[in-house]
Amino acid sequence: MGSPGSQRGKVDLTKEEFDRLLHWLDRDRDRAAQRYEQIRSGLIKVFLCRGAVDPEELADETINRVARKVQEIADNYVGDPSLYFYGVANMIYLEYIRRKSVATHAPPPEGPEGPDWRYEYLEQCMQKLSDENRELILAYYEHERRAKIDRRKELADRMGITANALWIRAHRIKKDLQNCVKQRLRSDRRQ
Repeated sequence: MGSPGSQRGKVDLTKEEFDRLLHWLDRDRDRAAQRYEQIRSGLIKVFLCRGAVDPEELADETINRVARKVQEIADNYVGDPSLYFYGVANMIYLEYIRRKSVATHAPPPEGPEGPDWRYEYLEQCMQKLSDENRELILAYYEHERRAKIDRRKELADRMGITANALWIRAHRIKKDLQNCVKQRLRSDRRQ
């Protein structure tokens, strides 16, 4: 489903937007889900090859933007939808490079002493998760590249859900953790 709520203030995809995206990829829901996974995996590889620090986040942002445009373009679009994704990915990569350039010239973020404050907040927020959610999110981000993909397929199979359903669960947990860390940061700044 892309990144239904990334750190840059993007709005969650609705179920309708996601369903519309899948329908655009293929009228058969199973084939659409397979195409979605192939496209997402391809986008991650593209961003990885270009040296992006968080290729999954950029791939998810690409998917989100495409999903929001599907209603406008689906009826008149001719050709392989995956090519549209890669065009949008190129624009997102250019935005990423601009942000990265600005960030290298920006002062470090405010926070408690030392660079590990975010990790401390994350650890505190992880402790608030249920055991099941904590294990899922740790397993979901456990490996690198191909091993990560294989591990996620294994997790989905073990849980008896699709890879897409697993992604949605993991993303919701990740979003909750991000919000928790942001709240901790805000409360520290007020003190």
